[in-house]
Amino acid sequence: MRLIGASRHALAQAGSEQEIVVEAWQAHALAEAIGGHLALHGPPEARTEARGLCEAGGRARGALHHRAVQIRTMTRAGCSRAAKLTEVRELGRLLPALAELLGDAGIALVGVASATEDEALYWSCVESIDAGDESRDRVRGILRHLEVRERGGAA
Repeated sequence: MRLIGASRHALAQAGSEQEIVVEAWQAHALAEAIGGHLALHGPPEARTEARGLCEAGGRARGALHHRAVQIRTMTRAGCSRAAKLTEVRELGRLLPALAELLGDAGIALVGVASATEDEALYWSCVESIDAGDESRDRVRGILRHLEVRERGGAA
């Protein structure tokens, strides 16, 4: 939750196109890390969706990777916040917060894509937005599996 909170705050504070791209990259790296963690250690019934979250987060991040790496070398963004992920707890709180962060990142990237005249940046944003939407779908899928599990497996 702390990493998601830090990412939401940083994204909200991002003012320039470069800062927004870096913070969207950070958000997707966090989705990828959480998905990977849940794919290995999460509830068995949610692991397929978790693998999908990991893959979609990686695609969303990958679409911005070249630009984000360039920008990070010029800014103080440093390394990935996701690298600090040590455990995933309180899925009922964490997953909705992650979905909200991914939504915020998508909205921010829409703003960048709409304002840029750089065609490569535009398409990077579009690809990242698309994969980010899939990440949010995967988060909702994990939540559905957890709800079914809490009800005792009844659909």
